[in-house]
Amino acid sequence: MWESIKKFFGINYKKTKNRSAESALKAMKNIVLFGPPGAGKGTQAEVLKQKYQLVHISTGDVFRYNIKNATALGTLAKSYMDKGHLVPDEVTINILNAEVEKNVDANGFIFDGFPRTAAQAKALANLMTEKNAQINAMVALEVDDEILVGRLLDRGKSSGRPDDANEGVIRERIAEYYRKTDILKEFYQAQDKYYGVDGVGSVEEITVRLRGVIDTL
Repeated sequence: MWESIKKFFGINYKKTKNRSAESALKAMKNIVLFGPPGAGKGTQAEVLKQKYQLVHISTGDVFRYNIKNATALGTLAKSYMDKGHLVPDEVTINILNAEVEKNVDANGFIFDGFPRTAAQAKALANLMTEKNAQINAMVALEVDDEILVGRLLDRGKSSGRPDDANEGVIRERIAEYYRKTDILKEFYQAQDKYYGVDGVGSVEEITVRLRGVIDTL
């Protein structure tokens, strides 16, 4: 009799636990956000962060923070960078994992600047699975190249950034972006998780389009 009761409650507990996990998984919004140089990705990331109470994880910012503060992972990453080597994916994932662990109660995350390769995308998916979560979408701002070039040249007049003042450099940066993201686009399209969003218009207009995607996730 007692064994039957334990078995009964054990089964129900497992089902309840699974339902709770599924609810949490559905509630979280984890987005990989992309956009070519000049697309306004940083601006939109900040808007979405506030609107959905998400944690924005910029790989560049996280690396700079860890290196500046000489954390164990930052020191390890710097040791590779100082030699002119790429930081291994495992180190990068561990750095991102540390950021995720700092925000265990987050509604979700915006990953900005990562992944860059299919292998990194798989590693990120595995990381999310370990957290009982998933990447819900790759959202990419899409803007015509000529518009991007014009935006960056205009920005270069006030930013003082030399890479914003040279049209040849700008075009190469845009081309490099597409070379890197085409593989990721295919990776997420295969999972029906790729969403291209028109990145032309006012900040508010673009935000409305992005929200139209995110609200369906």
